[in-house]
Amino acid sequence: MASPRLETFCCPNRDPATQLVLSSRPAVFSALCLGSATLGLLLSTLQLLPKKKLSYRKLGRASLPRASSSSRILLIVCACDLLGCLGIIFRSSVWLGAPTFIGNISLVNGTSVWPATFCVGSAVWIQLFYSACFWWLFCYAVDAYLVVRRSAGISTIVLYHMMTWGLAILLCVEGVAMLYYPSVSNCEEGLEHAIPHYVTTYAPLLLVLLVNPILFSRTVAAVASLLKGRQGIYTENERRLGSEIQIRFFKLMLVFIICWSSNLINEGLLFYLEMQPDISGSHLKNVRNAALITWFIMGILNPMQGFLFTLAFYGWTGFDVDFNFRKKEIPWQSMSTSAAPENGYISPVGSSLNYPGYIQNPRKTAELGNGQQSDEALSFLSEGSETSTVEIHTSSEAPGLQDIDHRDETHSSCGRDNLVA
Repeated sequence: MASPRLETFCCPNRDPATQLVLSSRPAVFSALCLGSATLGLLLSTLQLLPKKKLSYRKLGRASLPRASSSSRILLIVCACDLLGCLGIIFRSSVWLGAPTFIGNISLVNGTSVWPATFCVGSAVWIQLFYSACFWWLFCYAVDAYLVVRRSAGISTIVLYHMMTWGLAILLCVEGVAMLYYPSVSNCEEGLEHAIPHYVTTYAPLLLVLLVNPILFSRTVAAVASLLKGRQGIYTENERRLGSEIQIRFFKLMLVFIICWSSNLINEGLLFYLEMQPDISGSHLKNVRNAALITWFIMGILNPMQGFLFTLAFYGWTGFDVDFNFRKKEIPWQSMSTSAAPENGYISPVGSSLNYPGYIQNPRKTAELGNGQQSDEALSFLSEGSETSTVEIHTSSEAPGLQDIDHRDETHSSCGRDNLVA
């Protein structure tokens, strides 16, 4: 799990609240962390591996000319979570397999530097990648809002990389440097020196918890106008896509709250205990029990975040893993290509109309260009939804095809009238 108490544990002169949670059944706690992190790592990897049987909608979305940025950002979030799980697995394995090695961390005048190096290194590794995970989740909400509001444009993934990794490394280094001043073996006493470390740790978490719901709600509010503005209609496909987008954002925030609310509750309880003159008093028994319960809940839920995010975004993808990574033919593409000679036009999805005897109006061409500019937004929003972008394109372009057929019928009838005359 990810908690600033892990870095505090590396100080031999740790505070009583940290000593309380870390000395309460450490073997059981390490086993829970190891099992949860291993399970989360395996299930997340299984979810992200390609599957043999893909549905029509998933194939349609995967074949879009431009990949949506939402998939990339969510993939990076899962990658950060997997790297954090690897750190938890390594740390918990050492805690379980070498209890004497871990015991040397608490020695004030210890001569070996390896216990402290392992403690600091593993704690910083876990904290860094989970902090980067929080920043990427914030970038996901920002990117969704920007794409919908602009209705076009290329997502600035490079800028997101610079911001997330730069802020994560900067805050992590700053917090750890102030916590271990003047040295790891002789940290400053008292709560004041640890407060900057807790602030740098929980700042990105609180940012996601407080700001992301606002950005998600504004994004959902702009979805209807975006879909309706493409062709001036708002069909059942657009309505279904809008509701699925809202449900998807709700699932992502629900997973985040479930996985990390216990951290905030636990930290509040431990800070309350630290402000008491004697935390072992009988009147604080319920507070101590609540702190220990939330401590164990953190060890279980924190490593499961990546797997729960894949469930919220893609649903359960199954066990049928495809180890053959060759590119397969997209069924709907072959269907539209084979139907082109027979019907006299090519599928309007991702292509221009090629109708015999029909010259496109420049105004219509401009409207089609404006519609194509919103493809990135539709690709972003429909990713992970049951309603595919192909359906939205088809429903939006259908009136144009009907107009073409109507014009052709009118032209033919006029020709027949002239022959009769």
